[in-house]
Amino acid sequence: MVNIIVIGAGVVGLSSAVSIQRALPGVKVKVVADKIYDETTSIGAGGIFLPTTTNIPGVSEDTLRRWSETSWHVYSKMATSDLASSTGHTVSHGYLLHKTRMKGKPLYADIVYSYREMSPGELIKLGVYDNFRFGYEITTVITNMRKYLKWLMNQFTANGGEVERRKIGSLMELYGQCNVVVNCSGLGSRQLCGDKLLYPLRGHLIKVKAPWVKDWVYTDQQAHLFLSDDFVVLGGIKEKDNWSLNPDPAVRQGILDRNFRYWPALTGAEYLEDWVGLRPMREPVRLETEVIRSPQRTLKIVHNYGHGSNGVALSWGTAVEAAKLVKELISKTSSSKL
Repeated sequence: MVNIIVIGAGVVGLSSAVSIQRALPGVKVKVVADKIYDETTSIGAGGIFLPTTTNIPGVSEDTLRRWSETSWHVYSKMATSDLASSTGHTVSHGYLLHKTRMKGKPLYADIVYSYREMSPGELIKLGVYDNFRFGYEITTVITNMRKYLKWLMNQFTANGGEVERRKIGSLMELYGQCNVVVNCSGLGSRQLCGDKLLYPLRGHLIKVKAPWVKDWVYTDQQAHLFLSDDFVVLGGIKEKDNWSLNPDPAVRQGILDRNFRYWPALTGAEYLEDWVGLRPMREPVRLETEVIRSPQRTLKIVHNYGHGSNGVALSWGTAVEAAKLVKELISKTSSSKL
């Protein structure tokens, strides 16, 4: 029996685990994580398919497009099927607003359902022209992470997957326990791998109840609002190397002030709660194999972490490639024994 251990139960870890099950029927896959479901960083993600960079340092445009298209194919199919209510995927219309014109067309423009630049007249009618001279109308998919993480976990366990709540202190602990380790530990890889390229990108979100708001809004001024089934998520910041998980009152007020100023229709929204999370950022995203050898043993690893604020948008794309790498490592092992 081939045994695979996936470290991490966030969206990247669970997507990788399910992808491995699909790519390698019959293998035994176990997820080992110290944080599960609402303890993960993934649970707080806004979940919009709108990769926030045209390119990611160290990742070619072709690779980024492949990851994005793979994820989009899965999410868009879910959002337009009878799975939508279970997976938490919704077709969603909204506006990307900028003070300055974007440099070129973003990569996702040709992937999402629709994308077009708005005229000054349209921005005036929308009431945002005083603050934003450039706007883009987009129809994409938003993922409710509370539903999606549950769905992924249910898919994984229904396929025979096992889950063990345990903190891994060192990859060496897993010698002899499996054929391949898939490392989706996010920021945990600073300790597990000594990866100094990995750093936290702190996010602070505020959930409010505003059922009359029907469109998402994303700006280049640290203000955005995303829709979920029963609440609106207001953001947002990306603070490099800030490890604090405590809500900062000054940051909270800044987020509220900016969002209500740029989108007055939020007036009257009911405050629900704050959420603070640390996105695992690495340039580039680490998706590669590694073999650690000791005099007695060999540990084969597939690393898949460092997605930063693109975790949801790229997770399925990198998961599919991680599964391919696992398959290659297993095939090499089998061939060497012939």
